[in-house]
Amino acid sequence: MYLEKINGPADVKALSEGELECLAAEMRRALLARLSRHGGHFGPNLGMVEATIALHYVFDSPRDKLVFDVSHQCYPHKMLTGRKEAYLDPAHYDDVSGYSNPAESEHDHFTVGHTSTSVSLACGLAKARDLRGEHGNVIAVIGDGSLSGGEALEGLDFAGELRSNLIIVVNDNEMSIAENHGGLYGNLKLLRETEGSAPCNLFRAMGLDYHYVADGNSISALIAAFRQVKDSASPVVVHIHTEKGKGYAPAEADRESWHFSGPFDLETGRPLYAEEAPDFSSVTADYLLSRMEKEPSLVAITSGTPTVLGFTPEKRKRAGRQFVDVGIAEETAVALASGIAAGGGKPVYGVYSSFIQRTYDQLSQDLCINKNPATVVVFAGSVYGMNDVTHLGIYDIPLLSNIPELVYLAPTTKEEYLAMLDWSTGQREHPVAIRLPGGEMISDGRTVTKQFGALNTYEVTARGSRVALLGLGTFYPLAQEAAERVARQTGVRPTVINPYYISGIDAELLEELKRDHQVVATLEDGVLDGGFGEKIARFYGSSEMKVLNFGLKKEFLDRYDVEEVLRANHLTAEQVADDVCALL
Repeated sequence: MYLEKINGPADVKALSEGELECLAAEMRRALLARLSRHGGHFGPNLGMVEATIALHYVFDSPRDKLVFDVSHQCYPHKMLTGRKEAYLDPAHYDDVSGYSNPAESEHDHFTVGHTSTSVSLACGLAKARDLRGEHGNVIAVIGDGSLSGGEALEGLDFAGELRSNLIIVVNDNEMSIAENHGGLYGNLKLLRETEGSAPCNLFRAMGLDYHYVADGNSISALIAAFRQVKDSASPVVVHIHTEKGKGYAPAEADRESWHFSGPFDLETGRPLYAEEAPDFSSVTADYLLSRMEKEPSLVAITSGTPTVLGFTPEKRKRAGRQFVDVGIAEETAVALASGIAAGGGKPVYGVYSSFIQRTYDQLSQDLCINKNPATVVVFAGSVYGMNDVTHLGIYDIPLLSNIPELVYLAPTTKEEYLAMLDWSTGQREHPVAIRLPGGEMISDGRTVTKQFGALNTYEVTARGSRVALLGLGTFYPLAQEAAERVARQTGVRPTVINPYYISGIDAELLEELKRDHQVVATLEDGVLDGGFGEKIARFYGSSEMKVLNFGLKKEFLDRYDVEEVLRANHLTAEQVADDVCALL
């Protein structure tokens, strides 16, 4: 085997082009074996094997710096830069993250897990090199899907003025996570069809030199192109046409489903684990589709992740023009939703918690200052969500709940969620965001009669005395369980409250609790700093009420064990109950 002997880029350079082809085949087999057992980003990595080999064959990493956009395609890079054991030996599969990571290797320059960033980051490295009078190539690798993000276009715009070495490799596999959306993809198509010769050229229009590689999975063609641009004195784009999922027939045939994969049977492509029960994504799609048939002004919006809303290709076809994918452009999605709402439509924008943070300015300026009644549904905002450091879902509460005019809601069940959607898409007074619970979806079949238009009115679900537990969203069941433990340990039956509203306080209820309660505890599935609990503590600041805030410490967690994090933050029912009892 060749791969077993690759300890760094120098070993790649020692191979002949024929041997490089053998190396590519070995790398692809190793990727398939690991992905089938471990899961991970599938299609982007299989499509980038040859390009990564060619990059390390021509350039001199780490002196020449490779910056990977979003890192969905960095597994082959890790295999060639001293981390092959993490792809060859199951015992070492978890030694590396799924993204570029400077803590792992000198060949990685940034921890990157969000899209459209590589050109801007690479421009910064190139500028620093020039200011220091140093030499070396800086190479940004960006996929065509990432070009729809605003930062990518801003980076390209700045790159045109850099006037020094910067090489931008555009990996064009004709896909984002799903299909591409946006006008610039017409130009990419034209460039592919003309093999880069069309006079209308997005990259040349931005002042960049341009080269096209028709077969982006040909090692020899890629080596020739990279040699041509190495040590260039001005910014240049190398546009390579690759095949997403190359080398695995199911992934070549269904590129969207195989963008990311859990463990699967390598022979059949079938998942190793049973299909999951209905979740908030599928429930959302079914709910919206049923209403779309009767309400032509209702529209679902996504920013490059259609299945977060449950909109599979089939369901997107059913929705027709009432489903909009703006590409990987969260800022545009929020502004678009605001405009649709201002025009009398009913927009529902679905987005992951870790991605909504890109849109603070649009939420504040474009949406909330204008008080437009758009609905934003926040998925995976939870300690139970994605656990890579780049995809943490525990910071949205401080971000969203402190924007004036925005009503941020936290359901605890499917039924509460659908009732909130009914209200938010029917009213015309408030921008609304709904934070879905983490973990398995709870459905209790209960009819929800609450009028959510009566803002900031909490619900007392169990009336007690001395102690009140406010369990927000995901942690409402935790509050219930902790209350039962307190009752068993002390004989005191606590009051349990479902707050619903993350962004406001029920002053009347909180004032009422002063009469026969001495302790109030808040439980929230997010960081405490700037969060829900601090609002309650501030309300009681000058009173005799003792307040305990349970939530997460502000820190960058990475590939964490949920139960360990909960214990470390005193977020088990036993710990909550013990802390409460200590105050009694």
